Amino acid sequence: MIKKFALAAVLMGVSVQSAFANEHVKILLDWFVNPNHAPIIVAESIGAFKRAGLDVEIVPPADPSMPPRLLAAGQADLALSYQPQLYLLVDKGLPLERVGTLINNPLNTITAIAGGPIKSMKDFKGHKIGYSVSGVEDVTIRNMLKFNGVDPKDVELVSVNFQLVSALLSHQVDGAIGAFRNFETTEIKEKGATPLVFKPEENGVPAYDELIVIANKDHAHDAKIQKFMAALAEGTAYLKAHPDETWNTFAKAYPELNNSLNKTAWTDTLPLFADNPLTFDKARYQAYGDYLLKNELISKVQPVDTYGFEPKP
Repeated sequence: MIKKFALAAVLMGVSVQSAFANEHVKILLDWFVNPNHAPIIVAESIGAFKRAGLDVEIVPPADPSMPPRLLAAGQADLALSYQPQLYLLVDKGLPLERVGTLINNPLNTITAIAGGPIKSMKDFKGHKIGYSVSGVEDVTIRNMLKFNGVDPKDVELVSVNFQLVSALLSHQVDGAIGAFRNFETTEIKEKGATPLVFKPEENGVPAYDELIVIANKDHAHDAKIQKFMAALAEGTAYLKAHPDETWNTFAKAYPELNNSLNKTAWTDTLPLFADNPLTFDKARYQAYGDYLLKNELISKVQPVDTYGFEPKP
């Protein structure tokens, strides 16, 4: 009889423990862990997710093109993506919805090396611009050139296959798109050159959110997604209030990233993180959708509310 009571007590304890177990949330990153992911890493390190009753699994992708597709297939709860990419994915019928924003400014630029033939966007006439991904990148180049009175036919586009810094420094190209203003520009400086940066949003391209959080439409309004976003907001606020402390914690957790390039990127990205990752700027999303349609990258502009919303805090 005593053994039966003991067994019952053990089983009851397991049942109670299970009832209060944290909910599991799997989020797929867009790339290997880096300073762009700071709000997520900080929210985890300060215990914000656990206080929200969540057990968060942070997964870097083996293939950066796969996270949204894996999310659409139900193999994760959340994924990081980019506002421009979201329209293309939704246009292909993937059931995805924006639920939050990490970085609400463009990071992309067309970058040249100072001291060369390029002084302004007008100077790209008769020269070469490197790119890595066709589609949004070449459309961005074309619109930035047109905005500055340059016929895109007068500029040669060269695939540099993500080796844009080496392509610039070896003069394979005179400019390159894909140089992030918080990373590659610093890398260029560390190699002894001075970057000359041209920002899309200052040259005829609508502003957009660089890094966003997306969910499968079937679960975008689930309670645990709301909890995750509230905890992410807590992590963002702590990050901005304690930049040095959070960098030191990050550097210890990821010693392979503890170098001057990533430390500078950490500092440079701080003002680019959305103060409130929940805020959804419908007008901005509508404007960028109209821009993609005009440039024939999507077949139609979906109603904004069908692919994005603002979670409740």
